[in-house]
Amino acid sequence: MTGTNKLRWGILGVAKINERLIPGFRNSTLAELYAIASRDAERAREAATRWAIPTAHGSYEALLADPNVDAVYVPLPNHLHAEWTRKAADAGKHVLTEKPLTPDATTAHALVAYCRNKGVKLMDGFMWPHHPRTALIRQRIDRGDLGRVTGVRGAFTFMLGLDPANVRLKPEAGGGSLLDVGCYPVYGIRWAFGEEPVRAYAAARKGHGVYLEMSGLVCLSDGRAGSFDCGFTTPYRQWLEITGTEGVIRVPKMWIPEPEASFTFERDRGEPEVVTVPGHDQIALMLDDFSRAVLGGEAVRPDPEEAVRTLRVLDTLARSAQEGRAVEVAGR
Repeated sequence: MTGTNKLRWGILGVAKINERLIPGFRNSTLAELYAIASRDAERAREAATRWAIPTAHGSYEALLADPNVDAVYVPLPNHLHAEWTRKAADAGKHVLTEKPLTPDATTAHALVAYCRNKGVKLMDGFMWPHHPRTALIRQRIDRGDLGRVTGVRGAFTFMLGLDPANVRLKPEAGGGSLLDVGCYPVYGIRWAFGEEPVRAYAAARKGHGVYLEMSGLVCLSDGRAGSFDCGFTTPYRQWLEITGTEGVIRVPKMWIPEPEASFTFERDRGEPEVVTVPGHDQIALMLDDFSRAVLGGEAVRPDPEEAVRTLRVLDTLARSAQEGRAVEVAGR
């Protein structure tokens, strides 16, 4: 660990997500972007020059060996998350990985245990839990403004363009819309209910060996249910709706909020109340929350077990779509 009051970070790869990630580092108060790596040394140098990153490494291994790096962000394709998270943990680096943590719950569960045994912090890169709007919605739910939550609906879709070269369309890389964007509303449904689903049903359309689109239902033990859809073949949509016995919360752009984030709360037959939370960079907030946990020796929030629990439901939905029937969620 460095003697500064910031955590020094390295990024493993020059993935497209860096276009959104690196500005978040600039807006962070506790995270300092120190290094970037690529398997191509020239690409690493180009990225470092473009983003004014002090150090460029021509291999991932070189970055992990850098004593000035305390933590790494892993934006690699899904199937590489576990491999490079383990290697980072072996090097004593804390790890924030692009979501999903891994392509399946079994691998994720083992990875969480591995990092715990190595004494390093681990979190997957869902950004919306770190936005203050999310905390305000949680407060409304917990204090009973909605009454008892009876149903949750969500969506995340966008037009991908079905280029076979796109890693999102490669089954061997953990591609497909369920892992890429379906993970958001499934996590949101779990979060809003505050309970774990016991079974799930999904209908999906495949192409290129992956799920291009999916609609699903996840059910609690008492019969309440959450529904969602996700996909690469319909216009951009990303929202969450939480319905209770006494009101409803509607959240536009739930997963990637606009600079002036908002939600609407409405009681039965009442006038809608629009709540706005302007001016927050949720990527910077995520980096700060993780950095604070490392610097202060505190628990990471959300706990990485949250990623495992979401992946158990995603695994169940994938199996349901494959088998054409409702499936019980395993390992709860």
